[in-house]
Amino acid sequence: MMLRLFVVVVLLFGAYPYYCDAAIYRHVDSQGRVHYTNVPTNGQYRLYRPEGETFRLETLVDHYASRFQLDPALLLAVIKVESDFDPQVVSRKGAQGLMQLMPDTARLLGVRNPFDPSESIFGGAQYLRKMLDTFDDLDLALAAYNAGPGTVRRFGGIPPYEETINYVKRVRYYINHYQLNGNRL
Repeated sequence: MMLRLFVVVVLLFGAYPYYCDAAIYRHVDSQGRVHYTNVPTNGQYRLYRPEGETFRLETLVDHYASRFQLDPALLLAVIKVESDFDPQVVSRKGAQGLMQLMPDTARLLGVRNPFDPSESIFGGAQYLRKMLDTFDDLDLALAAYNAGPGTVRRFGGIPPYEETINYVKRVRYYINHYQLNGNRL
């Protein structure tokens, strides 16, 4: 009897980490209903983890870096420079959330709530991938993320704006920082 109880306890507690580590995805439909799954059936689901997990941000960054074929250090660096990891920040120009998405850009990327870390990182990672594919150069992609792709095209390179020049330098600095520190905050 004790052996059977021991086996049950070991199985229950031994299996627990596997359930905790499972990815959970969330989707809010057009009627405001929230749907959760561990197997997303369409592209409307976004990675979700309950609040309070210390690894949540790193999990989201790793997930979307993989999905959009980006270096996780790049996403962490952009988040650091854009919002200093504050998901509720709004810039004086109106950019919102961790990745500081402008409202029109967020809508085009399918981001409904830019203050939700998962949605913000999804949108920012998607936009970074588009800028990298468009310009095929990290510095130009970063300049486009900051000043807009039209501005980069108009100047034929990084615009001569102090803000954009410093932005590219700061993101580059933090990419190196996160790569050297194993992409840990």
